[in-house]
Amino acid sequence: MLFQNLSPVANGLPAALPPKTHPPLRVANRPSAANLVLAALPHKEYQRMLTGLEPVEVTYGQVLYEPAGRIRHVYFPTDCLVSLLTAIDKHRTLEVGMVGNEGMVGMPMALGIGVSAVRALVQGSGTAMRMTAARFRAEFKKNLPLQRALFRYTHLLMAQVSQTAACNRFHTAEARLARWLLMTADRVHADEFRLTHEFLGHMLGVRRVGVTKAAGVLERKKLIDYSRANIRILDRKRLEAAACACYRIVKNLQDSAQA
Repeated sequence: MLFQNLSPVANGLPAALPPKTHPPLRVANRPSAANLVLAALPHKEYQRMLTGLEPVEVTYGQVLYEPAGRIRHVYFPTDCLVSLLTAIDKHRTLEVGMVGNEGMVGMPMALGIGVSAVRALVQGSGTAMRMTAARFRAEFKKNLPLQRALFRYTHLLMAQVSQTAACNRFHTAEARLARWLLMTADRVHADEFRLTHEFLGHMLGVRRVGVTKAAGVLERKKLIDYSRANIRILDRKRLEAAACACYRIVKNLQDSAQA
């Protein structure tokens, strides 16, 4: 396999980031939020799943899976955010998807695959419901509502990943940054968070100077305020207008699936 037996540095993926140099994404007044996959289950199936689920705290920079690494747990985020990263080269990575309370981290398990193709990196600290891979495999086989919910989410995640690939190829850094900020805000339920230029560079696959330039464009238009690694969305409506169409395409799909 492409990443097998390679260290995080060798395969181009960033290691877990120490909070002193990369402060965690923090949000203000974030409400507790149920995981939407679990919330879609009928009461009986949900209650049975609860016996195998445990609440866990995940922290910024924590790696849940490595590329080609075995998936030992699946995670249903409630108020945390997880980035799915792939390597560009030995020094750069690119975010190809993000998972919040709308989905599950560890989707290969729903397809009968027990290893991860990407690095799953916690982008926003918070809580999740965790289940062992063995317990999930057994539950998935007999839980038809869970199968339907996760197949629906698989479609949404694939749409997000494919749209993100097109976005990264064809759209400007500032439009991509606007899209990324909106997607993050949707999942952490807040318009203010703390992020460094270096971390944003990993998410967008651009160098630090590229992040500075893109953020500067949005700041001069008074769409965001960005100082000391703290980002605040000032005008969400105009930020959506500045973002590429990719944000609305993925958002509309998600809203339709949850209607």
